[in-house]
Amino acid sequence: MADLIHLSKFRIVQEKRPLRRAYLEGFKEPIEFGVHGGIKHFYRMEPERDIPSTLDYVVGAVAG
Repeated sequence: MADLIHLSKFRIVQEKRPLRRAYLEGFKEPIEFGVHGGIKHFYRMEPERDIPSTLDYVVGAVAG
């Protein structure tokens, strides 16, 4: 079995839907997740402000 290289530790707090904050160990500021664009239209939401979704982070990580 391979040696463990990295283990991400975080907690996610659900604020007022759809806003979520992820607190990643070792970082002061949380990462915010929400909805915007086509995603907010699909879910029929009108957030207070547009925020990147979890999907945006996944696509960015795979493409980057």
